[in-house]
Amino acid sequence: MIVFVTVSAEKKKPILAKVDAFENILRAWKEADTWMVGRYVVMPDHMHFFCALRDVRVPLRKWVKYWKSLASQRWPRPEEQPVWQIDFWDTQLRQGESYAQKWDYVWRNPVRRGLVKEPEEWPYAGELNVLMWHDR
Repeated sequence: MIVFVTVSAEKKKPILAKVDAFENILRAWKEADTWMVGRYVVMPDHMHFFCALRDVRVPLRKWVKYWKSLASQRWPRPEEQPVWQIDFWDTQLRQGESYAQKWDYVWRNPVRRGLVKEPEEWPYAGELNVLMWHDR
């Protein structure tokens, strides 16, 4: 199972796509490792990522709350607190094609916003874990 998640900054503040904040988010994802983060794009005021549960059964809501807490505790600019909107949006992908299609759409988000000319130029995108689609 692969889940597509969108998380926004509190009041859509443009605080996420900065090197120190971005590195902090990546660190929180790596520490909160009950879910694997696959491909991701961090925009100035929100982020999209794909994730999959590891062997341990931890609800998505609990995991998101945990890594957001880790990132907030180490946020590089305390005056930007609170960092996160309380809620988030998620959808479970139903087929492998939807993963590829959603990734293409998300990957091009910085271009549509006029932040870069080509998706490859956006420094706040990547992949932490390769998430494989498995039909069941």
